[in-house]
Amino acid sequence: MRTIMRVLVTGSVGFIGYHLCSRLAADGHEVVGLDSFSDYYDISLKENRLARLLRLDGFRFYRADIADAHALEKVFVYGFDMVVHLAAQAGVRYSIENPTAYVQSNLVGFANILECCRKYDVKRLLFASSSSVYGETNGSCPNVEKDDTNRPVSLYAATKKADEVLAYSYSHLYGIKTVVMRLYTVYGEWGRPDMAYFKLADCLYQGEPFTLYNGGNDIRDFTYVGDVVESVSRLAAREDGARYEVYNIGCGNPVRTGAFLEELVCMFGERGLIKDGRCYTNIAGAQLGDVACTCADSVELEKAIGYKPHTPTQEGLSRFADWYKEYKTSR
Repeated sequence: MRTIMRVLVTGSVGFIGYHLCSRLAADGHEVVGLDSFSDYYDISLKENRLARLLRLDGFRFYRADIADAHALEKVFVYGFDMVVHLAAQAGVRYSIENPTAYVQSNLVGFANILECCRKYDVKRLLFASSSSVYGETNGSCPNVEKDDTNRPVSLYAATKKADEVLAYSYSHLYGIKTVVMRLYTVYGEWGRPDMAYFKLADCLYQGEPFTLYNGGNDIRDFTYVGDVVESVSRLAAREDGARYEVYNIGCGNPVRTGAFLEELVCMFGERGLIKDGRCYTNIAGAQLGDVACTCADSVELEKAIGYKPHTPTQEGLSRFADWYKEYKTSR
């Protein structure tokens, strides 16, 4: 018999948060969403996600910034069986432009989450880390959870590594059962407009030039959002496991960024991205803070939950393209 929980999901109107809240509510859990509505990208997309969530039975929403400890405590007073912490300032490149945003959200905000979990006796915490913590692997792909993570090459990655260390300390001191989820390049419907595949879709739709970094030669373990949500929901449902656990959540089937985007171009009926089409006019060098390759070994995840991400990129991109076209024409 499934245990019904009261779950707090931070970053609930973000990309993954929206999908996860929908799934948890569908599974019968009482879901409380929390988000600050950061203007890092188009607010209207978040508003549309929230409007859909508010129609779900068992979902309620609070607007608060996790960096505001007082506001956060007002939410935690409600009492939770579990916290799934997804709120964060995302993006490797933006961390170079605006490091303060990462310190406030990913460090101060996460410390506030941990302290509230301690103070209000939350027994379980799942939180999103990142494949970025592995840094430059120097060819040692795929990454396993025991690999060295002491050399992050971006501030974003450094904050995620710091979060893992902070969470370990709280887990050890106060018995908070903690699951660290190292996510690999997540894509899909209702995605983040700052990511390359979404930017390309915008360029194709608007007839504007698209910039491809590092000639499309970066290799990424693109992971469909539905696979991520399935993995997180199964991890949330587990009642066994160690006090502190770390899992990679990725397909383990990395592809060149250029090839990944080529698939999307074809779904929009355009000429090939690597040709002189109207949407492929700018080629830029490698970006500071980016790593050359990411690839997940998800063996431990599969052992724990009997599942690992597996959706082929063609299938996942097709779902995104269908959603994108419908979303744009309905506005």
